[in-house]
Amino acid sequence: MSVPSMTLFHNPASPFVRKVLVLLHETGQQDRVALQTVLLTPVNPVGVLNESNPVGKIPALRLADGNVLHDSRVILDYFDHQHVGNPLIPRDGSARWRRLTLASMADGIMDAAVLVRYETALRPPEKHWDSWLQEQRNKIHRAVAELEADAIAELTSHFDVAAISVACALGYLDFRHPDLSWRSDNPKLAAWYAEVSQRPSMQATQPPA
Repeated sequence: MSVPSMTLFHNPASPFVRKVLVLLHETGQQDRVALQTVLLTPVNPVGVLNESNPVGKIPALRLADGNVLHDSRVILDYFDHQHVGNPLIPRDGSARWRRLTLASMADGIMDAAVLVRYETALRPPEKHWDSWLQEQRNKIHRAVAELEADAIAELTSHFDVAAISVACALGYLDFRHPDLSWRSDNPKLAAWYAEVSQRPSMQATQPPA
């Protein structure tokens, strides 16, 4: 087995990290990357993560030459150019913009869900901003409903950047926000997720219990 040439700063609970890990498994590149776990919150930066990554984002990828890539979308694009199989991000044309838009919608679900998690887990209850929390949850409900109404056929057709992103978003809802019960109003999406969640890449990257 070769020695990993890159380091991925990660937290196994992050849905943005999970997207990268799933793509690595899907493209057979997981052995190229060493994982370095970082535990951070909006008020607890990590010094080593901030080096060449001043906003302290995870995932961040330190390349063999020492350069650092950050933001999951950038890292996904990088790794999608490093394997010999069919691209998981279409290279051009209308398919590229549609798949990236679906992936962006999934990222929006993750963003809102992570913000709700921070607000409810890190701030005392008397300081919660209830109307703000509700609107984050509304964003999640609207986006999931849109996927149910207009994206099932596309998600089913390829397990690519769009499907990986949506699957990781839904997995994070199950992990951190089971109270949202997203399946009840979205049966087609629930059936799709039940199937793709059994993929080896999804099983290998489940967040900690």
